[in-house]
Amino acid sequence: MSSSAETPPARWRRSTRCASNGCVEVARLGDGAVSVRDTENTAVRLAFGPAEWRGFTERAKAGRYDHP
Repeated sequence: MSSSAETPPARWRRSTRCASNGCVEVARLGDGAVSVRDTENTAVRLAFGPAEWRGFTERAKAGRYDHP
């Protein structure tokens, strides 16, 4: 995972779990990577390679990051 200062991709998608206290948006980059940002601070973005993103989403779907 790395901080990214690239020009924002054209199509940001907002999480379906948005709340009144902010949301997370993701965008696919041309090289298969994914960029992630918080809607409350769009200047800061993280970039994940394809394998990193796939691993993260698999763990999230398995409930690894769920709060008790």
